[in-house]
Amino acid sequence: MKALLDTNIIIHREANKIVSQDIGILYRWLDRGQYTKCIHSATIAEVKKNPNKETVDLFLVKLKSYEVIEIPSPLQDKVKTVSEQFDTTDNDKVDTVLLNEVFVGRVDILITEDKKIHKKAQELGIQDKIFTIDSFLEKIFAEHPELVNYKVLNVQKLKFGKIDLNDTFFNSLKEDYAGFDKWFIKKYDEEAYITINSNNGMLLSFLYLKVEDENENYSNINPQFSSKRRLKIGTFKVISNGFRLGERFMKIIFDNALKNHVQEIYVTVYDKRPEQHRLIDLLEQWGFVLWGTKGEGELVYVRDFSPQFNIENLKSCFPYISKGRNVYVVPIYPEYHTELLPDSILNTESPEEFIEDFPHRNCINKVYVSRAMEPYPNIGDILVFYRTGGYYKSVVTTIGEVLEVKSDFLNENDFILYCRKKSVYPEQALRDIWRYSTRKPFVVNFLYTYSFPHRINMKELIDLKVLLGVNDAPRGFKPITKEQFEIILKETRSDESFIID
Repeated sequence: MKALLDTNIIIHREANKIVSQDIGILYRWLDRGQYTKCIHSATIAEVKKNPNKETVDLFLVKLKSYEVIEIPSPLQDKVKTVSEQFDTTDNDKVDTVLLNEVFVGRVDILITEDKKIHKKAQELGIQDKIFTIDSFLEKIFAEHPELVNYKVLNVQKLKFGKIDLNDTFFNSLKEDYAGFDKWFIKKYDEEAYITINSNNGMLLSFLYLKVEDENENYSNINPQFSSKRRLKIGTFKVISNGFRLGERFMKIIFDNALKNHVQEIYVTVYDKRPEQHRLIDLLEQWGFVLWGTKGEGELVYVRDFSPQFNIENLKSCFPYISKGRNVYVVPIYPEYHTELLPDSILNTESPEEFIEDFPHRNCINKVYVSRAMEPYPNIGDILVFYRTGGYYKSVVTTIGEVLEVKSDFLNENDFILYCRKKSVYPEQALRDIWRYSTRKPFVVNFLYTYSFPHRINMKELIDLKVLLGVNDAPRGFKPITKEQFEIILKETRSDESFIID
């Protein structure tokens, strides 16, 4: 398999100093997956434009470790059409040359963090061959789970003073923020959320949150903030590793915002490095918008956290759900329950058995594969997940919100691509599900919204008349009334601040 690497990835990899740990991880997994690393003559031409001759000479020496595509393939008519639609700069045109090599099949995949390249790939119908660093790692882990030789420990909440400031994870933060070391030491008694590589103890992610009241001084932010209660994302960095830790941390951010009754969430971030570009993209997916700037060059992104429901963009108002939508009780077998819904772990289960080394455990956006007969849920509908187990052991544990219901898969591979990184099922199991009968499965794409603080079992559900008896246990998507949903919320002692009337 040949992997063509975008110019920016090459530049970050072959620079005189390490500017992105993510790139190093990518290269290691390219080698483990036995991919041939390719570079295009158009990339070499871009590198040669650097005015520093010593830098160019160093690059050219290092480029000998790549397979070079010396003669560009003829630009295909469809590619020319997309180029006319999207390309406004010389760099855009170089990117199209790289895409063309994938389009004609000269290389198998292209790895790039450039958003415009991904948009052009969609127009060309080759989006399944164009990867970000994260999505490539997700792909290789799904296809070759035997290659994953380390585990990511559960998210931990630790005081700053117990975290190693000398970990190379912090190098880019020290470089971007003068006085980072002093700031970190001042925070020694405060807490941050982290994950680590269990093999070597090295940090993979770090999140620090701060609640600010209406009296906070925002004079260095332009335009200036109005007076509000806010949650500040003080420091947020995730090394790309294919386990979707960024989304796991977004869930933690929203949970904290809900618990602290804030009206807004904000973060300041530079836009220099691949991990910063990826963080901005993640924030935008979840409703953050560019507000302005702070100081000299930091961007300020804001997320309105006032209670609201927008059926057109459910991610932008997550975790709020609407009582006006239909509610369904959905069964999930015990062996899949905590794999898919890790925050809903039972007291009888050990957290050590659910270390976060699979993407589906960490993402907010998950998929539920079904062959159930109608009724089917619609976008915005509420799912109450019911862990099966019998009269006393079956319990309702979780609320989800339907993002999409999809059944129009082109073929088996289309189904696999859609489910792979958000489903509990390994790839072969998904293939078996697809091939099981001529009536193909459908997929409910949902947002993992809330875990009930108290569980009620089948016996209690029957006593409360949510279920009519043992034979009324859900087998597909079982609709329940608004009144029955209210009973579940009350009996599970739920905080209803995330529910819009």
